[in-house]
Amino acid sequence: MSESHANVLVRPPYLYLGGLLAGALIELVLPLGPGLAGGGLRPIAIGLGLAAIGLGVGIKGIRQFGDAGTSVQVDEPTEALVTGGLYGWSRNPIYIGLSVLYAGLAIALTTGWGLLALPFVIWIMNRGVIDREEAYLATKFGEDYLAYKKRVPRWL
Repeated sequence: MSESHANVLVRPPYLYLGGLLAGALIELVLPLGPGLAGGGLRPIAIGLGLAAIGLGVGIKGIRQFGDAGTSVQVDEPTEALVTGGLYGWSRNPIYIGLSVLYAGLAIALTTGWGLLALPFVIWIMNRGVIDREEAYLATKFGEDYLAYKKRVPRWL
């Protein structure tokens, strides 16, 4: 951990994108279901609906950071502790949004391997990103962050 920011293993959007792309590539070689082209309209519609919900949650979480005057970038200092709005329900609404967006895109692309990779992506998020962010925030904001952490769950 750096004194000025959380020293995360990977930028979250890259992790999610990498997992989705890896799943889609494996699906092309070793399909689990109908594949990228044979899923029909139902999975596309369901997947795009979920993706839109995930995108909306993520954007709202990002806007709350902006409204609080702090950066959403993991390699920049956090200037404020955001605890209201979506952050009153979850300490990581942006990551929930990314997870729902990922799941929606995997469904729309009918990539079973992409869906199977999601728990692994979330595991890396917990260990390589969130644990490190939480250690940084506890150091930076002390008791205020620890009290927030006690009352609001990490995910939901």
